[in-house]
Amino acid sequence: MTYDILAFESDSVVEADFPAWWAEQSRWAENHSYDDVAVTSPSLNRFYKELIQTFPPMNGPDSPTDVELDQDPGLEDRLADYSIGTTVVYGAFAWSQEPEARELFTSLASKHGVAVALVSDRGEILRPPGH
Repeated sequence: MTYDILAFESDSVVEADFPAWWAEQSRWAENHSYDDVAVTSPSLNRFYKELIQTFPPMNGPDSPTDVELDQDPGLEDRLADYSIGTTVVYGAFAWSQEPEARELFTSLASKHGVAVALVSDRGEILRPPGH
């Protein structure tokens, strides 16, 4: 099991419509690779690029090399599984990383003006100030 959390463009959906919207998003049916940050919005792109400095992706073009993994013994524990859509960045983290991942994810979301759905925490939605 993983600790799952979602960043999304705040104007994409209102709370009442979130369950159906998320069910559609999580079908991962957009016509692109879900490990390419170029497909997402500018604010989610900036959010993701800052997030992966601490929690790098386990797959895709931004994932660490074997040499980087060998040089940093704790890096493998911080790897996360991301799915990137046009209006979402979904992250799955090891439960052992939950406190730090949640704190960083939510603070970066606020910094970059995107909303968060705490998927593993009963789906609570956190919106940036003014949204």
